[in-house]
Formats: sequence, structure tokens, C-alpha cells
Amino acid sequence: MKSHSWIDIDIGGGFNYRKRMDDFKTRLIENDIRYIAVEGNIGAGKTTFSRLIAEFSGARLFLEEVNDNPFIERFYGDIRSYAFQAQIFFLLNRYRQQVEIAQQDLFSEFMVADYLFAKDTVYAHATLGDDELVLYSRLHSLLEGKIVRPDLVIYLQANPEMLFQRILKRGRSYEKEIAEDYLNTLNEAFNHFFFHYDESPLLIVNTDRLDFTASREHLEDLLMKIAEKFEGTRYYVPSWET
Repeated sequence: MKSHSWIDIDIGGGFNYRKRMDDFKTRLIENDIRYIAVEGNIGAGKTTFSRLIAEFSGARLFLEEVNDNPFIERFYGDIRSYAFQAQIFFLLNRYRQQVEIAQQDLFSEFMVADYLFAKDTVYAHATLGDDELVLYSRLHSLLEGKIVRPDLVIYLQANPEMLFQRILKRGRSYEKEIAEDYLNTLNEAFNHFFFHYDESPLLIVNTDRLDFTASREHLEDLLMKIAEKFEGTRYYVPSWET
């Protein structure tokens, strides 16, 4: 069966996704939103949603290279023994991508990433020992000054039970050792991090009952909220609940 892009689908009654894509891009331009970072816990839907935003906006897509980390499978099998190696590999990989983002023309290109560089510290504080954290923090401090700040950060929330179900469903071999307690620890760390986050406008989206991959209504409503200009932190409320 041939798969279709959202933008190739025309819905009866004049609902045209090519037009919606143009509307989305126009609103992003009008509101000076050219670089979007999508964040959230494991299984929150960061990569999937980042791809959809990129598809609708024509943005260049930057994806976290999880599968390239040679320590990731061993990390999930023994977090304490492999946390530092896995964390440093992720930090340097993310930094390499961020340097590439900084070299783009931020006035004429759209970009979307499925991670926020600043959030790297969330995993570090959740998994590293005290001595390792000191070394990691020194390295992170040297790198973060060269990072471009996103125009908008989207934080995808979900409860640990939902995250666990999604992780099992996608069936990645290296994630089979992930425990629900670990997801709960990360959820608390992410919530704490974003409660204090003020470097960019922040849109918080609870995805427990939101399916933007299967529902055109869910996707369209969320995209239109993303394209709105605002300051500080905003919680996404679906239009059908207002």
C-alpha cells in the first residue's frame, strides 16, 4: 500500500493540505518563528512531530542521532556503568549539529530539531555520579555559549504509563531494558527543567490524549497554535476543549 504525505492529501469539502501548509509557513514568517526545537521524554513523540512540522513548513530537519551512539544499548542494560560514556557521546554529537544550525541563514531558512541542547543537562543530572557530573558540567559550559537559541520550544508531555506503551510499540531492541521507574524519574526532571525555562517562548503540549499522527484535526489545531506569537510559557489547549 502506497503511503502518502500529509501535504498530498486533499480532504473532501475543500480541505486542502497544500493550502494549510502555505498558511502555516506564512504565519511562522509573520511571527518570526524560524527555528523550532521539540523536546520531551523518551517516547513522547519528538521525532515524529518534528518531521511533521518540517514537512508542513519546508524546514530543514535536525534529528538526534540516537542509533549512532555505541553505548546506548549497554547504557539501558546498566545505566550506572555506561551513563558517562553515553552522555558525553550525545553531548558532542548534539554540539556538532548545533554548530551546523548556527551556520545556517536564520533569516531565510526554517529549521526544526527534535531536541533542545540545553536539556542535555536533564539526563546528566538524572544519571551521572557527582564526580562525573562535575566533569560533564565543565565541558557543557564550554560548548553552550556557541549555541543558537530557538525561536520556539515545544515540550511534549506524557505520563510514564503512556510513554512505556509507546516505547514497547515501536520495538527498538536497545530500549527493551527501559524501566517505567526510569521514565518517571526523567518526567520529573523534565518538568522541573521546563518549569524554570525562560530562554525562549515555550509551548507545553500534553500528548496523553493527542494523536497528531492519525487525526488531521489534532495535527491542524496544534500546528496553528505553534504558529502563534507569544511570550513566556503557554499550555496548549485543543480548540475542541475550549
